[in-house]
Amino acid sequence: MSSIILAGIDFSSPSHLVARQLIGVTVLVDGVGGRIVETEAYDGEDPASHSYSGPTDRNFAMFGPPAHAYVYRSYGIHWCLNFVCREEGHGAGVLIRALEPVTGLEAMVERRGTTDHWLLCSGPGKLCQALGVTRALNGQSLAAPPFELAPAPGGIEVVSGPRIGISKAVDVPWRFGLAGSRWVSKPFR
Repeated sequence: MSSIILAGIDFSSPSHLVARQLIGVTVLVDGVGGRIVETEAYDGEDPASHSYSGPTDRNFAMFGPPAHAYVYRSYGIHWCLNFVCREEGHGAGVLIRALEPVTGLEAMVERRGTTDHWLLCSGPGKLCQALGVTRALNGQSLAAPPFELAPAPGGIEVVSGPRIGISKAVDVPWRFGLAGSRWVSKPFR
């Protein structure tokens, strides 16, 4: 298995390692984005994962090469952005749950219809709307436009806890966040 390194992270690694390492990374979509402050890991052997039952028309990108986007619609309403990891065919990814909005605030405010900066990217559906993420980005490489990833600064303290909004594997501590960040979707306990 060959390594796919972006922003100093090996995306061929297990999802829970990639999810932790993504905290503090800056992600931009067409020049709009911010610092990742909250993620969740999912794996093909994880009953809470979309990939648990194998490839489908909806989740095929999750089984694709690492360092690509997996975009799906949650509850038929909100787009959600995941970064695929592990080897092609495995079915693992990291849900990007929240960002600290940094770049392209005017576009985010217009897309979200709010001037409250906390409401711009404090949840997976909100951040996709703010960044203009749609199904059109499903399967796209994170190493090419419209995506841009920049490494996290040093000295990042990461906290972890159970994932949000799932009914299986609820105690698996694969939700990661930037310690003390006010930008996460829900506080860590």
